[in-house]
Parts: sequence; structure tokens; C-alpha cells
Amino acid sequence: MENQLFPVFFKLNRLHVLVVGGGNIGLEKAHAILQNSPDSNITVVSLDFLPELETLVHQYPNVELIRKPFSCGDLLGKDLAIAATNNRELNYEVWEKAKSARVLINVADTPELCDFYLGSIVQKGNLKIAISTNGKSPTVAKRLKQVLQEAIPDSLDEVLHKLVIIRNKLKGDFAAKVKQLNSITDVLVRPEGENA
Repeated sequence: MENQLFPVFFKLNRLHVLVVGGGNIGLEKAHAILQNSPDSNITVVSLDFLPELETLVHQYPNVELIRKPFSCGDLLGKDLAIAATNNRELNYEVWEKAKSARVLINVADTPELCDFYLGSIVQKGNLKIAISTNGKSPTVAKRLKQVLQEAIPDSLDEVLHKLVIIRNKLKGDFAAKVKQLNSITDVLVRPEGENA
């Protein structure tokens, strides 16, 4: 079956994320979230925390570490949950409780229990591209990230900024503005050497 995922970009400063697990997997997930959305609201629940995780969260005021075992009450007020432990039974318990609480969940390294994936991200200023292999190969996603990171020029963010200014000055209805913007941005996709 082909990839039927629907890509979305969450505004994590408006949502609250629960991460269960304070080890390497929890650190990886929290770091990925904070790297992309530094104002994220995250609660990490675990009996123990890696020193690197404790150091990381000191830089982010909206992240809280709670040293305790996971309980279903941890899901109250949460919008997303990530089961990020190396204990399959605990991850399954977090999944069960999240489903009962109607909280979207990602269970690390268990695609069949995931409502969403944390994809590889390419970012150039305001441009952000998420890459998904539908859980089949995170390694391929990481390789594609490297290729795109190198292929997309850093100057693209300046182009985006200028296009916002142009868009705000355009006259006409939505369809007319789209047509004008398509004409202006045609140069971005035109094969090299081809004239307008």
C-alpha cells in the first residue's frame, strides 16, 4: 500500500505534548521537537532522566521534567503523546491509555501503534519540508534530508520574504492573485537556460 499519510504542521506552542521516557529515545524525541519548535509545551515523565536531557530542558522554559512512573492522569490536558521508552510493555500501556483519552500518540519504533510520525525535517529559514517514508525507513528519510539540505540555497528565505511583500501588494480576487504569483515564481521551477 502506498503512503496515505496526510502531512500537517502542528503549532506546538498552542498544544501540550507528553513524552514518556527520560532515556536516549526520550532525549531524541524532545530534542527533535524543540529543534523545530523551541516554544513547545512539553512534559516529560520518567523515573530517571539522562543528564543531557536535564541540561537540554534548562534552555526551554516550557518544558517540565516530572520524576515519577507514568499514569493515565499524565494524559490530562495533553494534545499529543510520545511513548519513548525501551520498555515495550510500558510503551503499549501508554498507547492504550492515550487511545482511551483520545490523545494522538506516537510509539517509538512501533509504526503500527502510531497516529503520527516525527519525520525528517529540512529547514531553510521559513521553508520547512517534512519527509516521511510511512515508517518504512527512517534511514532513507535522513539521507533525503541531507540531499535537500545541501540542494536548497540558504537565500530561499529571502525570496520567501520578498514574495510576502509582493503578495500583499497584489490586486484582485484570490484566483487572480494566485495566477500572478504563479507567473512570478515560475522562474523557481523553470529548467536552467529556458527563457520565459
